[in-house]
Amino acid sequence: MISIPSIDEAEKLIEEKLGGWFDVVISHIPNFIVAILIAIVFSILARFAGKLMKNVLRRSLDSKQIADLMASIFKVIVLCIGLFIALDFVGLKGTVTSLLAGAGIVGLAIGFAFQDMTENLIAGIAMGVRKPFKTGDVIETDDVFGSIHSINLRNTLIESFYGQLILVPNKVLFRNVLKNYTTLGIRRIEVPVGISYGDDIEKAKDVIVEKINEFDFVIRKDETAVYAEGFGDSSINLLVWFWIKYPGEPDFMTVRHKGIVAVKQALDEADISIPFPIRTLDFGIKGGEKLDAMISDKISQQSSNKDSSDGADSSQSE
Repeated sequence: MISIPSIDEAEKLIEEKLGGWFDVVISHIPNFIVAILIAIVFSILARFAGKLMKNVLRRSLDSKQIADLMASIFKVIVLCIGLFIALDFVGLKGTVTSLLAGAGIVGLAIGFAFQDMTENLIAGIAMGVRKPFKTGDVIETDDVFGSIHSINLRNTLIESFYGQLILVPNKVLFRNVLKNYTTLGIRRIEVPVGISYGDDIEKAKDVIVEKINEFDFVIRKDETAVYAEGFGDSSINLLVWFWIKYPGEPDFMTVRHKGIVAVKQALDEADISIPFPIRTLDFGIKGGEKLDAMISDKISQQSSNKDSSDGADSSQSE
């Protein structure tokens, strides 16, 4: 049978328990005070460290959003360190371990649930640190070609040259090959042209280079060049190269237009022709005699059939 304590015994037990708890609280009051002071100190430290980190990152990063996010993460880390030290100081090591384990599980669950968003966010932070481009740069990647309009944490807004705003996830820019046409401040223009087989390639090269270098927007004039690219069906194919400042004035399309016009004028002034597509049938090559005989036989056969048809028509008319 279960013995039920008397009222006096119950009161005595409660007093002992309360007394024990009170003694423990009294003995831990200094630790609690120190823990509270540690938490206060770390909260103040986190505030000043966060502001300092924000100022440093805003000067070094182009995106203020990325700078503010990284500063906030740094501030939270400092606060968490202070909290864990305070809990450990009052003897709650198990609580610290549980909090760390819980934070890891929650972070893992959030990572799986928002995998795409997290990947874009991490890519945005990485690009903010690495800085492969900035606002106003002209870039090309993954069939997207245009200038950077704005950079966010999860995506980048690109303005195409067709007047469209394209929202590109940061992971696309981070994973794929990225061409930045603005970083070096220069760009090479390529103009293909063909001249007839009867014209002099070196003469064409000299007149084109001289004409192109007359433009003020052409830089590195000593590197303006014309190269023979290959033998075409109707022409010798040449490739004209010259350098311009990019971005700059005049713009790329205007420069390329003026370059093509200049090449045409230079060749016309030098009496060098740009041939139309030509097809030449040479029956003197190997196998050409047989083709010539077959065509002749075909023509003769058609003539005979026509004569026979004309004779039949004459007989019927008589």
